[in-house]
Amino acid sequence: MHQFEHKIRVRYVECDQMKFVHHSVYASYFEEARTEVLRNIGMIYSVMEQEGIIMPVRQMNIKYHYAARYDDVLKIVVRMKSIPVLKCELEYEVYNQKNELLTTAEMILFFANKDTLRPLRLPKKYIQIMEEHLN
Repeated sequence: MHQFEHKIRVRYVECDQMKFVHHSVYASYFEEARTEVLRNIGMIYSVMEQEGIIMPVRQMNIKYHYAARYDDVLKIVVRMKSIPVLKCELEYEVYNQKNELLTTAEMILFFANKDTLRPLRLPKKYIQIMEEHLN
């Protein structure tokens, strides 16, 4: 399993009246962490989209252990279960600046043709990038 980290500071707009991060915001945090992981290994999502490849979410499961709060600096740990070919399976852990585990999640995405929305196999050049950086 391959692991990456991404940090995000909680903004006021992402919080509810109690200054807890609203549960709906976590999907955005996971998306940002995922796209930065891809960028760091040389797979820029906007370029993939220009090439007609998109990554819709098939499934997302989130467990909230403790609340993240306004102005926390969150460390999002992203684990990729295997080299993705048809689908991308990710696990997430969210920690605050005290290194307390706040949230865990699992997500499955698949690769699809941007125009037809039909599933597709990830092109070989991207599989090679993954293998170079994740092995």
